[in-house]
Amino acid sequence: MPESQLFNQVHQSETYNISIINGRIIDPENNIDRVMDLHIQEGKILALGDAPEGFSAQKTIDAANRVVCPGLVDMRVRLREPGHETKGTIASETRAAAAGGVTALCCPPDTDPIIDNAALVKLIRLKAATEGVAKVYTLSALTQQLQGEKLSEMRELKDAGCVGTTNALQPVKSTLVMRRALEYAASHNITVFIHAFDPWLSNGCAHEGVVSTRLGLAGIPDSAETIAIARDLQLIELIGAKAHFCQLSSAGSIQLIRQAQESGLPVSADVTAHHLHLTEMDIGFFDSNCHVIPPLRTQRDLDALRQGVSSGILSCVVSDHQPHDSDAKLAPFAETEPGISSIETLLPLALKLMDSHNMTLSEIIARLTIQPAQILNIPEGTLGIGKDADVCIFDPESYWRVEKEKFLSKGKNTPFHGWELKGQVEFTIKAGELVYSRQ
Repeated sequence: MPESQLFNQVHQSETYNISIINGRIIDPENNIDRVMDLHIQEGKILALGDAPEGFSAQKTIDAANRVVCPGLVDMRVRLREPGHETKGTIASETRAAAAGGVTALCCPPDTDPIIDNAALVKLIRLKAATEGVAKVYTLSALTQQLQGEKLSEMRELKDAGCVGTTNALQPVKSTLVMRRALEYAASHNITVFIHAFDPWLSNGCAHEGVVSTRLGLAGIPDSAETIAIARDLQLIELIGAKAHFCQLSSAGSIQLIRQAQESGLPVSADVTAHHLHLTEMDIGFFDSNCHVIPPLRTQRDLDALRQGVSSGILSCVVSDHQPHDSDAKLAPFAETEPGISSIETLLPLALKLMDSHNMTLSEIIARLTIQPAQILNIPEGTLGIGKDADVCIFDPESYWRVEKEKFLSKGKNTPFHGWELKGQVEFTIKAGELVYSRQ
């Protein structure tokens, strides 16, 4: 059963007719950007514009001076369940997603146990449908136990509901194993999601440069990323497999992906929101909230990443949400666990690109909705008639201060605490159900 049908079957009794009036509807998939009304019936988009004859709304939301767009699609979210429920659960992190306007998300396979069998995929889907307030999609493990040696049963995992495959942050050291994995995936039309890094050059915790040298931290050069991308692009060209490169962090990586796309290779790529706004300088005096993998790099790299989003080389902006308990960030910098609790700041951080690179609001929303949905090949990110009524309503002019204590996520680990951001989610509707209201 498709994910959306499973969710709707569980929650069908909680949906009702809704009219959203006077809002600026932006739907990049259907080239819509104008003020009009939107009507929802039985969890589906019924009409845009005038209400159909006989339609009666049980709830009306006045969205004047607000943007009404498809619910956001976040391609990389660690829910921590199963295995690390002290850091987060499906229930807590999907509530945080709803607060950030996210109605569909995709989690990597590096849970505990690892997502390399169909039974676990079905368990996660069931828990998401019964306890969560966002649609949860999963990626399967590329290799058994993510050990980079034996291939997983990708076809079986696809049949169980996985929308792609990845080895997450574990390297596939053998070029032959990577070739066989790409061949297997290509034979079943499965997209491979690649975190590209050379494991022999990645034994560090910060970008290799002046900051890591000054702080005495082991560095990770940007060549650790570009070398791995170059290898995998050669294999992709040889095999013709569809691949998506995750979390690019360097200017050199952007250049390699651009050349690959121009030559016709079936590759896409994304970037995290925090890599668009933070550099190695933000580590300051060992701020462990800035310990991320891949590391924050230079201002030159940040500018290249922003340009990559603006030009479309990077087709998605993701949160890479990684909630941690407080102890995980209390050790010396190099010994802390990497990652940011970031799903609730995804939208406003992406909106900042309008000021820095003159992107239109529609272009930014596309990077957060229909484009990740297309890469995942899932029926999300659109306000098309008859589609699931997954809607985000936000005030694009509202300023708010990030206060980590107010996060709905269990993880309070954010380097953006105290930042003033622009753009605040007011309502999130999931399959016709109002799952978040700021009021």
